[in-house]
Amino acid sequence: MTLFSRILLCYDATREGRRALRYGAELAQHLEAETHLLAVLGNAYWLRGFDAMAAEAPLVEEQSAREILSEGVSKLKARGVVAIGHFATGSPIDQIARVARELNVNLIVVGHRRCGLLARWWAGQGHGLLLDRVSCSILVAIDPAEAEVPELAENEADERTDVIGLAAHR
Repeated sequence: MTLFSRILLCYDATREGRRALRYGAELAQHLEAETHLLAVLGNAYWLRGFDAMAAEAPLVEEQSAREILSEGVSKLKARGVVAIGHFATGSPIDQIARVARELNVNLIVVGHRRCGLLARWWAGQGHGLLLDRVSCSILVAIDPAEAEVPELAENEADERTDVIGLAAHR
């Protein structure tokens, strides 16, 4: 049995989501891991109101999210990875954590896009970190072109590497 025998890939058809899907597919194939793909429809559409047009919007968004899930499963299949698709509605962080617990996964693969201070402020801090809600490892797929990490002093870089190593073996 490998360290990562059950993997949850989180996919939303964005560039970052496609990168996570690609990285996760390679890893799942190499490890011959049981693979699950999750698409989450955020619940922000409930805030729009209740007129006739707004009432139809959630149905269209749900259909679109389910198509994205189907597309992801097809992309994995084309890469030789058999995945079970899962669809959820709600806060992505809450749903990823819930599904990860239910499936007892060893690894979650997510994409990440850097955002500025204003975007972080707007998103708020009420959702907490995914890291704080799961008991498995997380692989974060980041575009190297967007990785503008400030230069660290030599001893800070060593400490950072140690922390990353510990997080992976959590």
